[in-house]
Amino acid sequence: MDANFWHDRWRLGQTAFHEGRANTLLTRHWDALALTPGASVLVPLSGKALDLWWLRDRGARVIGVELSEAAVAEFFEEANVMPTREPAGALTRWEGGGVAVFVGNVFDLDVRALGPVDAVYDRAALVALPQPIRRRYAAHVATITAQAPQLLITFVYDQTAMDGPPFSVDATEVAACHGAIYTCTALETRDVADGLKGRVAASETVWRLTRRRHDDQDQHREAHVGRSIR
Repeated sequence: MDANFWHDRWRLGQTAFHEGRANTLLTRHWDALALTPGASVLVPLSGKALDLWWLRDRGARVIGVELSEAAVAEFFEEANVMPTREPAGALTRWEGGGVAVFVGNVFDLDVRALGPVDAVYDRAALVALPQPIRRRYAAHVATITAQAPQLLITFVYDQTAMDGPPFSVDATEVAACHGAIYTCTALETRDVADGLKGRVAASETVWRLTRRRHDDQDQHREAHVGRSIR
C-alpha cells in the first residue's frame, strides 16, 4: 500500500471512513487524558475529520498531519476557512481557524517542525497501516511527541472476511506496537453498528495510552527478550 492508494481514495471520493460528525468515543473519553486548556494535540492521518474542530472547541491547540492535499483542502473549505500555507521541511503547513495541518507523509514530520505536543489522538492512523508499518509508525509518533499520552481507537474483526484498511488491530497488536513505551488501558469496547463497511461484524475499542515508568519499561523489555529466546 503506497501513497497513491490514499491519493486515489480521496480523488475518487472513496472515503467511507470519514465521519460527518465528531467521533462519539472521542467525545465520551477525551477527558480521560486530563489535559489542561491550551494543550497541544497531534492528530495523525487526520483526513478532513470534524474531530479536529471538536478538539479546538474544547480549548486544544490542534495539529493534524495528512498525506492528501485534497483532503486538507476539503477540510478547510467545508468549514469556510481560508488557511495560510508555508513550507515546513518536506511538508507544507496549512493553518486557519485555530487548527494547523501538515500536508505530507507523517514519517517526514519531525520535532523541529512539529513543536511540543501534549497528547495524540489516533482514530484513523494505526488501523490504516498494514502490519509491517505499524510498529515503525508507533515508534516515530512516540519519538516526535516525547512519548505524549494517546487516545487510540482500534477495530477488531475477521480479517479473512474483508481486506483493510481499516485493519483489525487487537489487544495483542496494540501491545506489540505501543506496549514497550505505554501502559495500554481499554476504556470502552462496543460493536460497530451494522458491521464494518456494512459487510463484517466488528467491534471498536478506545484506549488510553500513558507512558510507563522507566522501571516498567525495563521489565517489559526483559519479558519480551525472554519470550524471544525461548
